[in-house]
Amino acid sequence: MNREDFAILREEVHGRPLVYLDNAATSQKPQQVIDAIVEAYSKWNSNIHRGVHHLSQLATAHHEEARKTVAAFIGAQSSDEIVFTKGTTDSLNALAFSLGEWKMDNGKWKICEGDEIIISGLEHHSNIVPWQMLCARKGATLRHIPLREDLTLDIEAFAKMLSERTKLVSVAHVSNVLGTIQPVEQIIEMAHQQGALVCIDGAQSVPHMKVDVQALDCDFLAFSGHKMYGPTGIGVLYGKQKWLKQLPPHEGGGEMIEHVYWDHTTFNELPYKFEAGTPNFVGSYALQRAIEYMQGLGLEAIEAHERELTTYCEQLLREMQGVKVYAAGQPKAGVISFNLTTDDDGTIHPFDVGTLLDQQGIAVRTGHHCAEPLIRDLGLSGTVRVSFGLYNDKRDVEAFIQALKRAQSMLV
Repeated sequence: MNREDFAILREEVHGRPLVYLDNAATSQKPQQVIDAIVEAYSKWNSNIHRGVHHLSQLATAHHEEARKTVAAFIGAQSSDEIVFTKGTTDSLNALAFSLGEWKMDNGKWKICEGDEIIISGLEHHSNIVPWQMLCARKGATLRHIPLREDLTLDIEAFAKMLSERTKLVSVAHVSNVLGTIQPVEQIIEMAHQQGALVCIDGAQSVPHMKVDVQALDCDFLAFSGHKMYGPTGIGVLYGKQKWLKQLPPHEGGGEMIEHVYWDHTTFNELPYKFEAGTPNFVGSYALQRAIEYMQGLGLEAIEAHERELTTYCEQLLREMQGVKVYAAGQPKAGVISFNLTTDDDGTIHPFDVGTLLDQQGIAVRTGHHCAEPLIRDLGLSGTVRVSFGLYNDKRDVEAFIQALKRAQSMLV
């Protein structure tokens, strides 16, 4: 699917053709995105929003058009609901800080001592640590939804956890370790019935499937540009207007102000009050081109293609002796985690597997994947993770399986 647009896929690693299967960490960039970055710096580089001259006006127009493109892409009601950030991690940290500083009209803090925030047992550190920090500041408690034996979320346990103390539920749409798709529609509905806000970590879902925030009815959504064929350093925090209007900004400085006095400051309108300093207007423009690239191929076609590859790869892995696939048989969005095992049920260290695959030109991820609590709960030191993008094909899968068999013959 349009491999020719990705120049890096023509590179060799250790004298072997590159097979890139680390897309959950970051995706490669099509030439159209690279060209957009060059165009921005070559033709209209200028600080935005603040200048009356032509270049500033042009840069501003491109930045705001990108915001509209992102809003339409995720089904937001307005581009005012799109806050540009550095990425998913930045989005979640910004939200966590603002929630902690949110004093409501009745004078009470939104998050108080004794309140609870619920995450899941599948989360990336980015959706754990900011909430731990918030809870430590406010005297709140962080809880997590446990997993069943099949590594799906225990929704019955979640229902029992919800109470009037629950102020926020924040869960990953797709696990970055297991690739499993969480029942976020059900989670959102259940949380809302209890009066809790819901944030969705869309880092692994937005690049691989259609996400409509109005259909989901989530209150917040965070995702990154670099995982969806866009540049690094640009991401998005979506929030419903009614909440963003009430939330205080998480950073101070230029752009986010209306007026500054010696004794106080009034803040800008949405979404600018959350975007202090010079925005990454080159990144937003390139992200727009990445979105248009995906739309040109068709989101449904991308999802179907990646689902076919994931199913095919998992089938071949499960046919091998001495391979343990985690969450085997569960619907996945482009991610598979596994380990090689020994005859005595031991586990070959994933770093060794990854190193031998790299020597054969296969790029995979190994380790705890920034989800150390989950990996620890599984009783593991890490896993080997393969993850697919729109440019991968069955030849990549077959090359990976062949290389894995070679590695297995050397390690077991």
